Amino acid sequence: MTQQMPQVSPVTPERVEPSLTGVRNFRDVGGLPTLDGRRVRHGVLFRSGHLAHATADDVDYLTSLGLHTVFDFRNSADIAVEGPDVALPGVRNVNVPLTDPAEGVEFWSMVRNGGIEQLRAALADGQAAARMVTSYRTMITTRTTEHARVLTALADDNVPALMHCAAGKDRAGLSIAITLLAIGVTPEAIESDYLESGAAHRRYQVRRHSESAEAMSPEVLELINPLFDAHTSYLAAAFEAIEATWGDPERYLADGLGLAPEQRDRLRTRLLTD
Repeated sequence: MTQQMPQVSPVTPERVEPSLTGVRNFRDVGGLPTLDGRRVRHGVLFRSGHLAHATADDVDYLTSLGLHTVFDFRNSADIAVEGPDVALPGVRNVNVPLTDPAEGVEFWSMVRNGGIEQLRAALADGQAAARMVTSYRTMITTRTTEHARVLTALADDNVPALMHCAAGKDRAGLSIAITLLAIGVTPEAIESDYLESGAAHRRYQVRRHSESAEAMSPEVLELINPLFDAHTSYLAAAFEAIEATWGDPERYLADGLGLAPEQRDRLRTRLLTD
């Protein structure tokens, strides 16, 4: 992402976040600046972790947003672990899995239940970060149909919309980044929004087999940390995959996702201020 950017703050003071009890990593994407000097509208595009543990107060707040659609990017294995989303009255929930449930079941079971030797063998010496980089590249190159479906729905006025996965960091983070790319948000702001998911109060609460000192030791936490943190290198890997496969973001959006110019225009109309 190398476009020349105007000197403008990535966020605005209006970007106030609620305190949700059972939903982590929630935020309004509104306020992010575009290359042509506009900003993302407040109240039309939200992101979060899963809604399976939303409390009654959380549901009341989310309902008050007037959401049209919730995009759930989890696969069936994720849903089996955390549970389905709590229903929001009058809101359409669309499940668009961005990863194969079979490919990660054994790995994530090891992360939750494995002993220190298993974790060292699978995650030490940069293996955890390398896995994340590969995952981001794979989602870009193999999930074009799914990402096109989401952007088409947004262009067709399925807003306000909330995008989430399990943690709201990787699958939702990448889908938000692609959406922001499509409407011309600055690379700096796309990265800044993505990195917010690494804040301590936003991070996914990993469930290990035990809460004992051994199961959650400093070494264990260091080994699994790259899986639950937001790193610039992960997002950069996704955009490198775009350039390697399609040449540049514009060709990715047009050829990879099949977005017509009029769809891009409708996306900007739905999501940007004048």
